[in-house]
Amino acid sequence: MIRTEALDRLPVRTAVPALRRALNDRGVAVLCAPPGTGKTTLVPLVLAGLTGQSPVRRVVVAEPRRIAARAAARRMAWLLGERPGERVGFTVRGERVVGRDTVVEVVTTGVLLQRLQRDQELAGVDVVIIDECHERHLDADTVAAFLLDVRAAIRPDLRLVAASATTDAEGWARLLGDAPVIEAEGVSHPVEVLWAPPARPVKPPHGMRVDPALLTHVAATVRRALGEREGDVLCFLPGVGEIGRVAGQLAGVDAEVLQVHGRAPAAVQDAVLAGSSGGRRVVLATSVAESSLTVPGVRVVVDSGLAREPRTDHARGLSALSTVRASQAAGRQRAGRAGREAPGAVYRCWDQAEDGRLARFPSPEIKVADLAAFALQAACWGDPDASSLALLDPPPAGAMGAAREVLEAIGAVDDGGRVTERGTRMSRLGLHPRLARALLDGAREAGARRAAEVVALLSEEPPREYGDDLAAALRTARRGQDGYAARWKQEVRRLSGQVEGVGSGGARSDDAVVGLVAALAFPERVARARGDGAFLMASGTGAELRDASRLRSAPWLAVAVADRPSHAASARVRLAAVVDEPTALLAAGHLRVRGEEVRWVDGEVVARSVDRLGAVELAVRPLRQPDPELVRGALVEGLRREGLGLLRWTRDSEQARSRLAFLHRVLGAPWPDVSDGALLAETGAWLEPELSRARRRSDLGQIDAGQALRRLLPWATGEAARLDELAPERIEVPSGSRIRVEYGGEQPVLAVKLQELFGMGETPRVAGVPVLVHLLSPAGRPAAVTADLASFWREGYKAVRAELRGRYPKHPWPEDPATAPATRFTSARLKRS
Repeated sequence: MIRTEALDRLPVRTAVPALRRALNDRGVAVLCAPPGTGKTTLVPLVLAGLTGQSPVRRVVVAEPRRIAARAAARRMAWLLGERPGERVGFTVRGERVVGRDTVVEVVTTGVLLQRLQRDQELAGVDVVIIDECHERHLDADTVAAFLLDVRAAIRPDLRLVAASATTDAEGWARLLGDAPVIEAEGVSHPVEVLWAPPARPVKPPHGMRVDPALLTHVAATVRRALGEREGDVLCFLPGVGEIGRVAGQLAGVDAEVLQVHGRAPAAVQDAVLAGSSGGRRVVLATSVAESSLTVPGVRVVVDSGLAREPRTDHARGLSALSTVRASQAAGRQRAGRAGREAPGAVYRCWDQAEDGRLARFPSPEIKVADLAAFALQAACWGDPDASSLALLDPPPAGAMGAAREVLEAIGAVDDGGRVTERGTRMSRLGLHPRLARALLDGAREAGARRAAEVVALLSEEPPREYGDDLAAALRTARRGQDGYAARWKQEVRRLSGQVEGVGSGGARSDDAVVGLVAALAFPERVARARGDGAFLMASGTGAELRDASRLRSAPWLAVAVADRPSHAASARVRLAAVVDEPTALLAAGHLRVRGEEVRWVDGEVVARSVDRLGAVELAVRPLRQPDPELVRGALVEGLRREGLGLLRWTRDSEQARSRLAFLHRVLGAPWPDVSDGALLAETGAWLEPELSRARRRSDLGQIDAGQALRRLLPWATGEAARLDELAPERIEVPSGSRIRVEYGGEQPVLAVKLQELFGMGETPRVAGVPVLVHLLSPAGRPAAVTADLASFWREGYKAVRAELRGRYPKHPWPEDPATAPATRFTSARLKRS
């Protein structure tokens, strides 16, 4: 029996007529409705014709998370007075509850992707609702792009609704072809904001790590909220580990403590969503409870201010969730949970001043995540570079390039990016392409069941208490009775069925199979020991085990899970398996390279023959007669790293370089650029043939840089002959001395004793530039600096004469220097001459 009263209370019903008109007129719409208004439950029932006299249509609702899909289906079934699997059902990975009468089916976006790849028409489906599209999950963005393709090409009758829990719907409206935006008013109660920062500063999150002091503070804030407020408390934390630690610190509180996350058993999830049976509750939840679920009885929210987002280090081949500060939009969503049923309060565990510095919205997953799975989906769709897909944000070129490399290496696409038959099969396994490769190839080598067991471990990382040894974690899961073990066993059954009959299992031990499958999934992470718990991965990244790890003595590892804190040079291994060298070579054979290497290492040319697996050297021997071109390249690399000082520079050659640099700066072409960058870019133009004859560092030291620079002079135009005219090495002064000009600064400098310039009325010039004259005392010490000698004789000389004539009485200090004879001698010697 339909619960009409409950349906009538849902605020979104006022927006339903406008939504129907938009879909009838345009076939697309954006529904913007706050959490709790019924957009996830009432709207699908109405559009399916299950609440009135409208014709029955088949509706598919796509949710970002399994927990949300199950909850939405159960809620809709309850509103109809039925059980899930009748007119409302759901399908998530590994679980399908639908029947022949099912009209509304709630699926995860991942399941819908798989369905679209098998049946682009979505035969029999009339309406698709993409729920919580504002969260910008990659699967949701991809589903939307594919559905728009379907509407444009083969199903113009397919109706599409993008449902958002925020008012930031303009982008989705543009993407759907200027679709109408239908807004529903929410029933929200006032929520008081209390700022509750820790008393002492806490360390910012990095990688998966959260400062324990912050978690202690969050637990204390929950206790405070229980004492100050009525109703249930919903506490947001970034992940399962943090939920467990805070739960431990809440032991003894006068409330039932529940944990809600994607890994929680279905019975626990149902208990939370069913509401309290009498006493108070504290619900510790990840961001899954922000918008996809309604938790009855909540009057207080405690927000840690943290969230988890995917991050990918393409250069090192590391992908992981990373702890970040939650966005302002997430903060609003979380706070709103306290005002769903009555006035409430939110305790924010950060300072009010920090709030304005937070990001406005979460990062779109397409910009930060590993795109291998997305790239495979796009290739299967027939658009390998995703250039024709209607996406709110285009995939970053670098991330797509890295994804293409992964897919080519595992045989999922050809060198043109087109999907192979093997790639199509991989895409239908419901796994990341890496894990799909490990399942297919692992099943052939070790049997379907055992390969599926390891892949199931890799697809959902085991709890930390299982340890960092993947083989030991397998044994724990086999005998385990916890929630993780139950989910693992269910996934093993699913995966085994996908590759049933492939391979016989062979004679490998369980430990060997674990290592092989992990290496097949992450070949660039096979790592060889460097001693003391340190390893080098084939990717070139260092890896370290914790001190207590039993894996420290292994000669080789297949690293399954690792993260690299921002301040660390090496990755931290969180999960790995022991392998031997043959297994590493089997799994990562495409990374094996044999060849001659001639490189600049520690200040010298090193030539050797190397057999390597990525960055890991398997065998090395000296190379007696290396390729001269490779030697030359190594010497050039040495010059780049250590500088042109490796050549022989005399004072004259340095002076010659300064003169050329001056002429290039003042006159430009054809005078050459002799900066370090320019000289290193043109080594062939000035260091040959000496560079090609050199074999080692000491040979570079024999090359006369000054003579080599002469090769760059503009001989062809005849300008080279004017070098001494335009930038003379020395200038003759009135005393007859030839004084060296220094060209190293902005202006050429002439440092000369003052008495030697008597009678010189104008400042000398080189290439039209006045020389900066450093006037020296008879002892060679600085007395004055001028670029205008005439002005100095008129205005500055008198003060210098007054200061120095008493100190140097034996030297001439005429009152009129313009008419006095220039000299480099004393007055007495001047008279004798």
